[in-house]
Amino acid sequence: MGTLTLILLERECYVMPYILSVGTAVPPFQVDQEESMRMTRQLFGGAYSDIDRLLTVFANSSIRKRHFSVPSDWFQTDHTVGEKNRLYVESACRLGTQAIQNCLHKLPLSAAEIDCLIFVSSTGFATPSIDARIVNLLDMKEHVTRIPIWGLGCAAGAMGVSRAFEYVRAFPETMVLLLAVELCGLTFVKNDLSKSNLVATSLFADGAAAVLIAGDACVDSLSLKPLAKIVDRITTTWKNSLDVMGWDVTDDGLRVIFSRDIPTLIRQRIRANVDGFLERTGKSLTDISRYIPHPGGPKVLSAYREVLGLRPVHTSLAEEVLAEFGNMSSATVLFVLEKSLEQQWTRGEYGLVTALGPGFSSELILLESGR
Repeated sequence: MGTLTLILLERECYVMPYILSVGTAVPPFQVDQEESMRMTRQLFGGAYSDIDRLLTVFANSSIRKRHFSVPSDWFQTDHTVGEKNRLYVESACRLGTQAIQNCLHKLPLSAAEIDCLIFVSSTGFATPSIDARIVNLLDMKEHVTRIPIWGLGCAAGAMGVSRAFEYVRAFPETMVLLLAVELCGLTFVKNDLSKSNLVATSLFADGAAAVLIAGDACVDSLSLKPLAKIVDRITTTWKNSLDVMGWDVTDDGLRVIFSRDIPTLIRQRIRANVDGFLERTGKSLTDISRYIPHPGGPKVLSAYREVLGLRPVHTSLAEEVLAEFGNMSSATVLFVLEKSLEQQWTRGEYGLVTALGPGFSSELILLESGR
């Protein structure tokens, strides 16, 4: 092993990325679950003789309300792909800017101090990408590194944190801002009367979240107080599972692919994945006291509790986010992260971030309290 390799390995061992702040935002149009169910009955009732049985997914969703970037009557009419995408660009810029401001306002920092902007989304398209537009809106420095990532779905929030972790490990003097924006409501296809789309109408919503991550050299130079240390992360993509989750791109837009087998896959694969990840960090499940799962739905959280041996308190924050905001795809786990880091972690306490997405894939992140 060469001298340069040894130096790089030694440097990597001591470079620690830290989470400094998390900010979230939701759009203005709020819809409660009862109203959503009534609209779905009107749209899907003619296609199913057992519509009342199918609509029990709303009562079983554990969701109280959700937020959208368009009013309720928008869902009652057809919209072209171009119209949907124009709304996506406008709303993503507005909501993303708000989430970033909510994140940065918690610290004596400005957007001009950010060195790298990572943007994740799967619910619309833009070139120039949304991050380029936000650079202008927030007057960020012209040499900011931009990393737009598309297509990771519900796993993208956690995966974005992992990519920020890797960037900061390479450049410990930098600050990375991760922005996740999802406008799931704008993907709704009115004439898609599939059961997958009916289930999606009971779960998905719009939201944005921003996470500020910095290297230890940056934290020291600015005398900042971190919320948590990112210890390690791992991405897993299970082969031959492409049909579990994603989009079918059609002339009408993005039609949802949403398998009912997701809770089963969690039961079959997550425990070994988690145990293997923690083992390489020298930890085990007995060392984890904080859990930050992406709340894809109540069945997903139930499966996590079953296979990881968790108590209800371990998923209570995820359930709270699901109830108040629904499933906002990539942003949702970051809402749970914000709530968890608002609590007082004791010194040496560990937390596990988990999220699943198209691929079919898993992202795991190990956090440690403070510094």
